[in-house]
Amino acid sequence: MKQGGSKRKYIFWSIVLAIILAGFLFFQFGGAGKIDKKAVVFNSINSFEKMARLLPIKEDTKKEIEAVGKLVEEFAREDGITRSYLLLLQNNMELRPGGGFLGQYAIIDVKNGEIESLFLEDANLLDERINSAVSAPYPFKRLMSIKKWKFRDSNFSPDYPTNVERAKYFYRLAGRDPNFDGVIAINASVLNRVLKLTGPIIVPGYPGEYNSENAVLKLEEQVERAYLANENIDSRYRKNIMKKMAPIIVEKLFTLGNIKKISDFTFEEMRNKDIQLNFENQELQQLVEEVGWGGLVDKDWDGDYLMFVDANMGAYKSDYFMKRDINYTADLTGEKPTATIEYTYIHTATYGDWRTSDYHSYLRVYVPHGSNLTERKMVSYPNVQEEFGKTYFGFTAHTLINRQTRAIIKYELPEHVRNGYKLLVQKQSGVGDVPIKILVKTDEGEFRHEDVLKKDLILEFDK
Repeated sequence: MKQGGSKRKYIFWSIVLAIILAGFLFFQFGGAGKIDKKAVVFNSINSFEKMARLLPIKEDTKKEIEAVGKLVEEFAREDGITRSYLLLLQNNMELRPGGGFLGQYAIIDVKNGEIESLFLEDANLLDERINSAVSAPYPFKRLMSIKKWKFRDSNFSPDYPTNVERAKYFYRLAGRDPNFDGVIAINASVLNRVLKLTGPIIVPGYPGEYNSENAVLKLEEQVERAYLANENIDSRYRKNIMKKMAPIIVEKLFTLGNIKKISDFTFEEMRNKDIQLNFENQELQQLVEEVGWGGLVDKDWDGDYLMFVDANMGAYKSDYFMKRDINYTADLTGEKPTATIEYTYIHTATYGDWRTSDYHSYLRVYVPHGSNLTERKMVSYPNVQEEFGKTYFGFTAHTLINRQTRAIIKYELPEHVRNGYKLLVQKQSGVGDVPIKILVKTDEGEFRHEDVLKKDLILEFDK
């Protein structure tokens, strides 16, 4: 491959890393002169792509590599056209259905394969420009006394394309042009994991070390607690540390000289939905949906189905301390097929402080359309609705600090799930790894499966 092709691949990964880092950082990439100094990186990408074509890798991975190639073409196209991308920057220490609390957003403009500009702003500042009174969803009104729905709370769906359209809607209400070539959501936990690649960093002018265990917490303390304690700090400048941190991380990443590690990292973040992609270009959009990077709720699945969707309604960053596990039993042996869920919340914090409290969630459990709730424990009276071709049960659930809550939910499944039983469990963006145990009871016997829900899970059981 020619050097120019390698350069385009390098630019692509630079943009991907800019997108990742923008999840908590204000990133301004240098010009082409800096790129030209990285010839070793070009060669590394070249080698990785050739190796990927030759290795006996899974078909899913091959399709992901194909998707990357198309994304390279999108970002590196040299046609003189400026393409604009909206980044939704989500703090999943305060979990919302679409990932995390939408505290910031950014606009990246790309032209001829180079980043022309990046603009970052607090979502609250955008919301101040919205004068229209859009009624907030029920849980905001009931649990947080929020009556007006705005941009910062727009990601209230587990379906990413739905959140994209709502974000654009509120962006337009703020008097801005919502016509973006792509909308990309990034969760804050990506920052911790990128520091596993680079190792710890020190930011001049700021105390302590930032590493893979503490980076998000330390940033939260720097930009939130310090701001709350000092009313003289201008909110426009309280996040300047992010601007200083980004070039340090980028430099360390590229001195690694291991593009395969960087690409594997990027693949993993998109697989686990901590990065979600949406494009105006329909060919690209179809491709990201095919490889599972589009954050869609599956609307066509015709078997058994399960998705847990939590929304932190406590206005604290308590999700950093929350662990969850799932026990699911489908019993197909009775007159009607039934399901039993044990969904356990474990609050690992030992005391409350300025960012941690008892956990208060609005939980939606998406199940096959036509399912009928029969029993519930440790959750509120249900709000039963239909959405995306599914039935969902909506509850409030509460977990005290240093305690756990085991919610039990039982329901009748529709009759058709018996036929060639199969199960799809979809993962919520931003929730982290969730252990899951599945038991399926049939007339022929019992089938068990244990896993960790890192991405969507499909199981088929031969009866």
